[in-house]
Amino acid sequence: MIKIIKKYWFLAAVVAVNLALLIIDPKTETVTLRFAGRNVINFLFMLTPVFICVGLMDVWISRESMIKFMGVHSGVKGAVVALLLGVVTAVPLYALLPVAGVLLKKGSRISNVLLFLCASASIRIPLLLFEISSLGFLFTFARFGLNIMIVIAIAVIIDKLLSEDDKRAIYDNAERLI
Repeated sequence: MIKIIKKYWFLAAVVAVNLALLIIDPKTETVTLRFAGRNVINFLFMLTPVFICVGLMDVWISRESMIKFMGVHSGVKGAVVALLLGVVTAVPLYALLPVAGVLLKKGSRISNVLLFLCASASIRIPLLLFEISSLGFLFTFARFGLNIMIVIAIAVIIDKLLSEDDKRAIYDNAERLI
């Protein structure tokens, strides 16, 4: 039991604080537990379709196809595919991490996976539409252009900074986890 608590100390601390609050102020704790429960349900409803899509992607898309379109020798074509995939996403970033794992498992270049994640985080089409309506075309397209340059720079710099051993470890971890 002690070993489990040491491993999951943060969870144990949260449970202890919630139990203490339940004793001290049951009304407030009930509201807190309802809020936490709704967030867990939202989290599960968001992740379930993502995991189904990740599973289908893992089965339906062959490693050879992924290497052809986003692998080490895909060049500009791979970067464009990664950017386009990232721009059309509309889910939270934590839901995209399993997708990134499958991309790595299938042989995608690390810089292309980084392009996908960075584009997903900062230059999504739904955000662009909201930005155009709120801030105007000029601001939106200036930010969009700068973001694309920054995202590409981040992916290229990180790819260059990683040693071959680091890259091999990343690919090995992706194989093991997904």
